[in-house]
Amino acid sequence: MTQYRRPPRENINGIVLLNKPAGVSSNGILQQVMRVFNAKKGGHTGALDPFATGLLPICLGEATKVSGLLLDSDKRYTATLKLGEQSDTGDTEGEIIKTLPVPEMSVESIEAVLEKFRGDIEQLPPMYSALKHQGKPLYYYARKGIEIDRPTRPITIRELNLVSFSDDQLVFDVLCSKGTYVRTLGEDIAKALGTVGHLTALHRTKTGSLSGDDMLTLEEIEQQKHACLQPLDIALAHLQRIDLNAEQTDLIKHGQKLDLEQPQTQLVRFYDDQGVFFAVGEWQADKNLLKPKRVFNLESQTTANGENPKELN
Repeated sequence: MTQYRRPPRENINGIVLLNKPAGVSSNGILQQVMRVFNAKKGGHTGALDPFATGLLPICLGEATKVSGLLLDSDKRYTATLKLGEQSDTGDTEGEIIKTLPVPEMSVESIEAVLEKFRGDIEQLPPMYSALKHQGKPLYYYARKGIEIDRPTRPITIRELNLVSFSDDQLVFDVLCSKGTYVRTLGEDIAKALGTVGHLTALHRTKTGSLSGDDMLTLEEIEQQKHACLQPLDIALAHLQRIDLNAEQTDLIKHGQKLDLEQPQTQLVRFYDDQGVFFAVGEWQADKNLLKPKRVFNLESQTTANGENPKELN
């Protein structure tokens, strides 16, 4: 009997803007995308809970060096908050543990509550989270019914907008900083309204400079394959672009620093003398120099037609 052998994995470099479906973990859908491309290396940029949907950028190959920058970026979500019922997880994956009547609401009363959460606030991380305590995630203790004392953490709610509401449901749009738990934000909003609540839907629409406008389902990715690969610098559009000559390009590729004027952003995008993106630079204020932070090896890029994806202007 002939034994099937998987073809060797390929060097695939690029970013896939995935529209994550509900009911699957972020790591699970990452593995599915990697199988579509038969990619050697991949990672995602900020996990979504299994019940959540929306933008989950998948970084393949050299793009995984960009993922850390995306993890630190702001995120935007549309959340649906069911009022009057509290679950132990803060979402639909848990059990209802408390019910309370929902007071009568108006646009004015809701806006007054939302205003309390705009700006810099403190948030208590939920027990059902991956934050570690003595080497184990908090959800490990939560599943055993153990409550761990944990400090609040500073977060920033840059925008918080009411989308719609009914007698027992509120839909809001939020732009928030890294580390924000929208489940907890929903619970806190419900409490401030005089009741309890949990999220029944959470849809991410933006990660850093990446918008959900161009995201694709797994089925669409399977159909388009390499045609849907985005260049690495699509995730870095918020950074200043600096075009280098051949000599400067060689210096950066060999870890040397450049004596250039201070850029408008702390991190910059470096392009070589052919206009090809190849590195992220960082301003070194104490020496007034630009140094390389991440240099990308894109020479081994594999695509459907053998060409490198084009870079941003």
